Amino acid sequence: MRWKAAQGWLLGLLVAIGGAAGLMTAHQRATFDHYVLSLSWSPQYCATDGRHDEQQCGTERRYGFIVHGLWPQYGAGAPQECAGDARVGRRQIDEMLDIMPSARLIRHQWTRHGLCSGLSQREYFTAVRDAYEAVRIPREYQGGRVTERIDIAALRSAFLRENPRLSGAGMALRCRGAYLAEVRICVDKDLRPRACRSGMRSNCGTGRIVMRSVR
Repeated sequence: MRWKAAQGWLLGLLVAIGGAAGLMTAHQRATFDHYVLSLSWSPQYCATDGRHDEQQCGTERRYGFIVHGLWPQYGAGAPQECAGDARVGRRQIDEMLDIMPSARLIRHQWTRHGLCSGLSQREYFTAVRDAYEAVRIPREYQGGRVTERIDIAALRSAFLRENPRLSGAGMALRCRGAYLAEVRICVDKDLRPRACRSGMRSNCGTGRIVMRSVR
C-alpha cells in the first residue's frame, strides 16, 4: 500500500509539473529576447510599395502611423517564419484593420513573426494592439497636414516627450533614402520600453528628412 501511495503521489507530482510547464508555452518557453514594435508611416508606403494596395492606400484612406508589425528579436538577429498554422480568420483580420489596415499585412505578420512569439494567434494580436496603444503618437504627427521636410532630431524629441518611459536607446528611425519609413520601438516581453540591441539603429542621419503628407 505504501508503494502504491508513493506511486500515486509521484504521478500527481509529474502531472502538476507538466501542467506548470504547459502554462509556460506562451512567452516563457519562446526563446526570443524582446520585441520590436514597428510603426510604419503609411504615406511613404503608399507612395512606393503600396501604390496598388487599395485597402490601405485607396483614395479614401488617410492613415498616418500604422502598425507594421510586432517582431520577436534575439540578442542578435530574429526568428522568422516559424512552424504553425498560418491561417488568419476573417474575424481576427476585421478586429485589426483599424491599426493594421491591410488584410495582406495582417496575414504576413502572423506568418513571418507571430508564429515565432509562442503566443496563440489571439494572444499575439492582442499584444500587437496593447503595444501600439501604449505608445503616444505626437499630435503633430498623427495625420492630417504634416510639414514635409522635418528635422530628424525634432521627430525623435517629440516621441520622447510624449513617451517619458521611452529612451533614445529604445527607438530607431528608419528611412528610405531621404524619406521617413518607420519608427521602431523596442519593448520587453511585457511590452515595457527597453533599450534596443546594438544592431537596431537609425539610418536617417542627423539632418532633415522628408515626411510625406497624409493626403
